[in-house]
This record gives sequence, structure tokens and C-alpha cells, in this order.
Amino acid sequence: MNDLNSIISTFSSDDQQRFASYLEKKNKRNDTKNIQLFKLLLNNNLSSEDICYKIYKNNSKGAYHALRKRLYQSIIDFIANVNLEEENSIDMQIIKYIIVSRTFLLHNKPIIAYKILDKAEVLASEHHLFSILNEIYHTKIQYAYLNPLININELIDTFKQNQKNHYLEDELNIVYAKIKQTLNNIAYKGEVLDFQSILNNTLKEHKISLSESMSFKSLYQLMTIVSISAFITHDYLKIEPFLLNTYNSIKTHKTKEKQLFYHIQVIYMIANALFRNKKFKESTKYLQQMHDLMMLKRKKYYNTFKLKYNLLLGLNYNYSNHQNKAIELLEYSIKLKHTDIESVLDIHLSLVMFYIQAKAYKKAQSIFSKFYHTDKWYIEKAGIEWIIKKNLADIILHIELQNIDFVESRLLSFKRNYYDYLKQINQERVITFLGFVELYYKKPEIVTSNTFKDKVEASFNWIESHKEDIFVMSFYSWLKSKMNKTDLYETTLDIIKQAKKELTIT
Repeated sequence: MNDLNSIISTFSSDDQQRFASYLEKKNKRNDTKNIQLFKLLLNNNLSSEDICYKIYKNNSKGAYHALRKRLYQSIIDFIANVNLEEENSIDMQIIKYIIVSRTFLLHNKPIIAYKILDKAEVLASEHHLFSILNEIYHTKIQYAYLNPLININELIDTFKQNQKNHYLEDELNIVYAKIKQTLNNIAYKGEVLDFQSILNNTLKEHKISLSESMSFKSLYQLMTIVSISAFITHDYLKIEPFLLNTYNSIKTHKTKEKQLFYHIQVIYMIANALFRNKKFKESTKYLQQMHDLMMLKRKKYYNTFKLKYNLLLGLNYNYSNHQNKAIELLEYSIKLKHTDIESVLDIHLSLVMFYIQAKAYKKAQSIFSKFYHTDKWYIEKAGIEWIIKKNLADIILHIELQNIDFVESRLLSFKRNYYDYLKQINQERVITFLGFVELYYKKPEIVTSNTFKDKVEASFNWIESHKEDIFVMSFYSWLKSKMNKTDLYETTLDIIKQAKKELTIT
């Protein structure tokens, strides 16, 4: 997908209508073809050659290329104008105050100028706009000699405090970038790194305190860093109180409406942590709040987040004993075209898991038939953890379908490609699990014996079930259902129920 198609795919239905109206007003001639091109690109099912013929009735590549360039520039202008109107009204108002105040100062009207600068300062302080505050204090200090009412020492102290806040925001932005890069190296390149040490050292290096008062964006970045830590360590219980407490400080933040994108991200992070901690009702409650935010500003960010929202809601449904609702939602979601490849792949793999739990093996197989890229490609798009889950699900599916030859080849391939990596990251229990899977498919009659059950119990490095990763539990549930001759989905729900009981006790 090229840039133009990719940009258009982010437009909500309201954005599409508004942009078409924008083009109509902008067009000075009746034969302008930009609206026609826009509508054809919206469908996203025609090649460039097909579109060119539909517009020009011939292969006018030069004219078509020029038309695309003009449409691209119109989209950039439209998005910029919309964002200036909706997102930066406070910023623009403050900048206007600064410009006007400087004009009055140049005309030697300091009292009027400083009254305007005071208004600008109040607004900028409320919204934690440190860089703009810097300009305000700079102007106030520069012209302090014109205003006898100014205490310059107090003003310099305030200016220096704002510089510290601005510096903290910049430092946190750097830390955020470094941590996100580390996550990419771990999750998408398969590098083995001590993430917790890197996080602690990076925060220490940049002198970031987790209790500092911050801008909305900084609070979001801090929550993201903490969530990344939980993603790597699978310890979402540890971060849940921090996320909830930090969000309580965000709820009254002056810029929460302006920073709608970050606000939605924050709610999603909380909902995801609650789901990982098996608190499905609470997670669903935050997802409803997320959906409400997605509907604001003419559904500005609805398309951006709809796949993430649908996936997490589907997962909550599935583990809350609403299997059919979960499958129905994800079956609808896989039909949606979207540029968020990682969420698309997560939805497909989650639906595979739901199908296996529902014994709909042929449906699961039909999804697997669409995974035609190499493992390397999937690691780059969705991360190494995704590809490991995908391969485990693939092996289990072929066992259920009794494709014994496929099981053997998949096992050999998995051992060759991932055993060393799993040992390096101290996840030998995946290797142990696969060993029991192999025993089952070779000698299914032995798995119900007490000897086999005892061996399973003694072989795993167990952690408390309320702390255990919900997806790890799902794979183990398959093995347990074979050992006890019970329904897989019911077994999964029973294990989750037990984990929730332990969570209540603790």
C-alpha cells in the first residue's frame, strides 16, 4: 500500500465526507478529477492501471501521476487545517497573545502587554505547555525594565522552574524512545536482553522520577514505559495500581480533551492490564470508556483503534464464557481492511485459538491457510512471541486433525528454530510443554495415567495461577483437557476461574 492509499485508509466516514466537501469548495473547474480519484481509492480494490483507465479512458500515466500528487497535497492541507482547528486552538490562542503583547511592548505599552502575557501564562500553565511558557517568560524577562510592577528575581525563579519541567518532559521523551527501541529489538528482532535492567538504568541515567508532576503526554509515555515492562516480564499485577493511580491524575488534566489520541491509548493500556490480570468485568468497563472516546470529535480516531478495541473486547468475551460472542466479533473483524498489521495478525491468531477451543478445527485450518509468509516476516510485523504462539497452535491443530506427518515436521522445525532462543530467555517450560505434546501425539493412551499426570506436575516451573499469563494457561488447558478427558473450553474456563479465586484471596 503506497502513501496515498495508506493515508486515506485512516479516514473515518465523517472525514471522507468532509474531505470531499473540502475538495468541492477548493475546485475552481468542473472537470477536476480529484474527487473521482479519491472515491476510487476509498474502495481500495483497484490497481493503479485500472483507476487510470476509469478516469482518463486510456493509459495516461503522466496525467494520473500529476493528479495523485495534487490529491496528496490536498489531503496534507486538509489534515493540517483540521488539526489546527480541533487540536491546537489553545496553543494558537496563546501564541496570538504573545505576538500581540510583543507589539504593545514595542509601542511602549507595558501594562497592557503584561496583562495579555499574564492571560497567556495562566492558559499555558493549565495545559502544561512548557515550551510556550518558555517564550512567555522569555518575553516578560526581556521587557521587565519597562514595567516597574515586575519582581524580576521571582520571574527568573519561575522561568528556571519551567525550564526544569521542560527538561524533564524532553528527557522522558528520550527515555520513551530508547525503551520503545529496546522493545522492538526484543519483540521484533528476537534479541535476548535484560529489559528490567535497561529500564532502570535508562531512568537513572536521565534522572526520571516516577512521582514527578508531568504533562499529559509525559504521563502517557510513562504509562507506556511501565506497560512495556509488564509485556516483557508478563507481570501485569505489579503495574496495575500504578496505571490506575496515574490515570486518576490524568482524569482531571486540562489537556485530556485536546490529547484525545493519548487518552484513548491510556484507557486501552489499563483495559489490557486488567484483562491480563483476569479482571474481565473491569476491563470491559474501561473498553466501554475507550469506545466512548473513540466516538468523540466526529469519530476522529475510531478507525485507528477499532481493531485493538475489537480484539480486546473479543478476548474478554471469550474468557468470560461468551465464546459465541467472541467468535462472532472476531469473524467480523478479520474482514475489515486496516493498516494496523500487528492487530490484524493478533485477531487472526486469537480467532484460531477460539476455534480450537470450540472444536471448529476446519475453520481454524482455513485461517492458517492464509499465513503464507515466512516466520521472519511475521516476527518483523508482530513479534517473536506471536510466531511462537502461532507455531504451537499449528502443532496442536494438526494433532486434532490427525495430520500426523505434519505434526512431525512442525515439531522438528520448531525445535530447530526456537529451542535455543527459548533457553536464552529462560522459557524452558515451553520446551517442556512441547515434549508432553509430542508424547501425547505418539502415545495418546498414556496421558490419562497417574504417572503421566505426576510427571507433568513435577516437570513445570509453576508460578501462582493468578500471576500466570492467560495465553500460557490456554495452551496448558489443552494438555490438561487431554489428561482428564474433559472439554477444552470448559477446562480453560475452570483454570481461569481458579486463578481469579486466588487473586481474590491475595
